[in-house]
Amino acid sequence: MTPETPVTAERWVQIAIDATRNTADELADALLRAGALSVTFEDAADNPIIEPAPGETPLWDHTVVVALCDAGTDPQPVLERAQRMLGWPHALRARVSELHQCDWERAWREHFQPMQFGERLWVCPSDQRVENSEAAVVTLDPGLGFGTGTHPTTALCLQWLADHLAAGERVIDFGCGSGILAIAAAKLGAAHVWAVDIDPQARRAAADNASLNKVAHIVSVMPPDELPAITVDCVVANILARPLIALMPIFASRLRRGGRLVVSGLLADQESALLAALAAEFALTGVEEREGWLRLEAARR
Repeated sequence: MTPETPVTAERWVQIAIDATRNTADELADALLRAGALSVTFEDAADNPIIEPAPGETPLWDHTVVVALCDAGTDPQPVLERAQRMLGWPHALRARVSELHQCDWERAWREHFQPMQFGERLWVCPSDQRVENSEAAVVTLDPGLGFGTGTHPTTALCLQWLADHLAAGERVIDFGCGSGILAIAAAKLGAAHVWAVDIDPQARRAAADNASLNKVAHIVSVMPPDELPAITVDCVVANILARPLIALMPIFASRLRRGGRLVVSGLLADQESALLAALAAEFALTGVEEREGWLRLEAARR
């Protein structure tokens, strides 16, 4: 899946399909490639909305995959394209409805309240306030963009930044999505942050959110091939286990010796493969688990 980004339409066609723990991520990816603007996961039991990082599979046995398309979209061709990509023998059975912007925002606001990480980092919707003059506040409105801090991997990375990032450090955020980690680093005193993502919509969302938070002069948003030849103090990456492993040589080349690598987006049973990839260039310094998801911290040798 690609990082999700806010969409400006005032209404959408909503396609909801029942899935399982093992099929939800594959189905979501196919729907995105078939033309959906955004995909979220809901628990079929009690319907909480989550914002998974790209490619992450929800942990529920019975999951509802909810895709949003532009108003006026005929859902049948989208479903047929997705089915062909999946190679599944049976037609996708979907519940189709129209969703208005106010309905979506209302659903998000029921779940998205100000969240605190560490002593002074907060993520807060723009219509609410944090009554702490010393707080570093990331303003982020709920909507069609993922990366609001509610998912365990995002929260794990925010917690690490709040507890460990030193003022004046230079940071790279690989797979920046909404830009939440890059903006948090800037708010916590980073000298500069390079926010990198392969998806142009994610880059636009990150740039918009950096401007909203008045840190656009600190956060530079770009595709990976435009990242300058720099070495930094910290690299944070909240993406999938497979790309994390593939990117280890790049992470090492971008970190000064002793610099810290913070990665998340992996499940507990993927830890051994990631540790093996780390071993050549990094020394593991910490592991944290939350709801079955891991965050690993390592130092550049």
